[in-house]
Amino acid sequence: MSDPAELVAAAPYGRVETLAPLVRRVLARNPSPFTYTGTGTYIVGTGTVAIIDPGPDDADHIAALLDAVAGETVSHIVITHTHRDHSPAAPAVKAATGAIVVGCARLVLDDAGPRADAGFDRTYDPDTVLADGDSVSGPGWTLTALHTPGHTSNHLCFALPEARALFSGDHVMGWSTTVVSPPDGDMAAYMASLRLLLDRDDAVYYPTHGAPVTEPQRLVRGLITHRKQRENQIVKSLGDGPKSVPDMVATMYASVDPRLHPAAGLSVTAHLIDLRARGIVANDGDAWALVA
Repeated sequence: MSDPAELVAAAPYGRVETLAPLVRRVLARNPSPFTYTGTGTYIVGTGTVAIIDPGPDDADHIAALLDAVAGETVSHIVITHTHRDHSPAAPAVKAATGAIVVGCARLVLDDAGPRADAGFDRTYDPDTVLADGDSVSGPGWTLTALHTPGHTSNHLCFALPEARALFSGDHVMGWSTTVVSPPDGDMAAYMASLRLLLDRDDAVYYPTHGAPVTEPQRLVRGLITHRKQRENQIVKSLGDGPKSVPDMVATMYASVDPRLHPAAGLSVTAHLIDLRARGIVANDGDAWALVA
């Protein structure tokens, strides 16, 4: 099933999906070309649980999430990053459960990006900021932070060693590549964060958007190859002479839904900034060219 309307019609909004003995998911009804069928909020553990990425400030989603944990203790609300499709429900869930909010650092930027849900959450106020390697735990589960900047500078993934699982946020998604949006999004950091995952032995990734990734190492290698191919496309395109980002996007993403072209332009810009830092390209205003 690949038709967006069919995917949305079949999506299990408001229902609890059990994905593994320690992992449940509740899907928010915020589908878009950038969120796939919506934000997947994860519940980790049983009895005493953690909630990862509670999602948008949507009353129906919050009610479904609270219904899913009725009779249980929510000890932690865990945030991968602070885009508005991930963290704004945290205050309501905290008020209803008494859980503490932990995870990434606060980050508020003006974001004029192409997707309405990509702005940063100005309400995010964590009780505890987790650094790389920090953990929170409950009966039978542990969540350990892995700093994976690139999509955003404050992005964290969370390892669940009891299940050899990684909650990958927006860093790795099985349905699409990740938008890297300057000035906060950083392509060099994103590539380094991808390579970091290759040294791990996770058996499954649970992204915030899309289905579980059951061959994570293979996917990560493919994402690295894809980004290198995009970089080579940019260099080849500039071999014909200086170009603007829209010029490059029109050619490189000719087969992609035009609604995604603004986001593609952000990733192209992120590649160009990285190439400029490495002395391969330079720009004069909006015109980019190879360095002689």
